Amino acid sequence: MKTIAIMQPYFFPYLGYWQLIHAADCFVLFDDAQYIRRGWVNRNRILNPNGGWQYIVVPLKKHLITDSSKNVSVHPSINWKERIIGQLAHYKKKARYFHETNEIICDILLPINAQTIATINYDIINKMSSYLGLNKKIILSSENNFNYADVNDAGEWALRIAEQMNMAEYINPIAGAELFNRDKFTSSNIKLSFLKSHELVYSQRGIFESSLSIIDVLMFNGLEGTKEQLNSYSIE
Repeated sequence: MKTIAIMQPYFFPYLGYWQLIHAADCFVLFDDAQYIRRGWVNRNRILNPNGGWQYIVVPLKKHLITDSSKNVSVHPSINWKERIIGQLAHYKKKARYFHETNEIICDILLPINAQTIATINYDIINKMSSYLGLNKKIILSSENNFNYADVNDAGEWALRIAEQMNMAEYINPIAGAELFNRDKFTSSNIKLSFLKSHELVYSQRGIFESSLSIIDVLMFNGLEGTKEQLNSYSIE
């Protein structure tokens, strides 16, 4: 393995996240990072039947603002899996691949019995990667005892992990390019690259809402059509 990508464990993330997995030999779910409220770790977006978009959400137990994703647990008294599946029902009226996608989502969600949001997302990302034909090594950072003692800024988390895994190249979404110091990576003999997704537009039978969950992409493009989009990016 030579190429690594690192992201926080997101919940049914957008297509660009899966393109990053496609581009890397090893994908690290950075669950050692502090949980970000109102981020993408326990929620994502799908179409709203009344127009625009709506959130699908995993309810969480109360936790400290400083807790990392690996220590944030799901609220036990809410049937969140069934609620999310219910939120998908309206796609039946407009999405060509509703039945195929609904079966995939049910197969992924319903067996989950993990208790923390990080391990739930780990399960989801591994299972969805298998459906998408992405046979890559996916690991949780918390299970690998990485040493972060020399991390001094946001861009160095990835550098230290890449160093400890003896990787030759680190790939990040281009949107976060300003966080990284190329000279530091060069000094460690690690190539720093950025993934830029090509524009993705497809018919949602209404005003197009971009950057929705992979669930929406599957609903309107099907599994095979979504697979075709996985390499629709450039590395810079």
